[in-house]
Amino acid sequence: MLRKFLRLRFITFLIGWIFTHMSFAIPVKRLRETSNLIAFQHPSPSYKVHLLLVPKRQVQTLADLDPQDTVFLTDLYATVQSLVKEFDLKAYRLIVNGGEYQDFPHLHFHLISPSPLAPLPEGEGLG
Repeated sequence: MLRKFLRLRFITFLIGWIFTHMSFAIPVKRLRETSNLIAFQHPSPSYKVHLLLVPKRQVQTLADLDPQDTVFLTDLYATVQSLVKEFDLKAYRLIVNGGEYQDFPHLHFHLISPSPLAPLPEGEGLG
């Protein structure tokens, strides 16, 4: 039921508007913040390191992101690289979900790193 609610056109618009115009009011501890994105700990982490990187503009899915937007993409890569160094990640994944796999109706990236406490599921190695 929550997924259905989040997919309502007004709710999708509102979430995008908040990230675009009110990101300063989102109650999270920012690990990184640039003019293009915000990075913070996942509120319900599934891994020892589970960070979210979210664009500060209305982009619902990866399919909606302009591939010519090199400013955002450069910022995303630089932010991921700095977080990998900061957290000293020896193995990690940068994941973006889409379609039915995307629960939250705003583009976001997961930077995850498994640990002995939370290994990746069987068959999902980091290779």
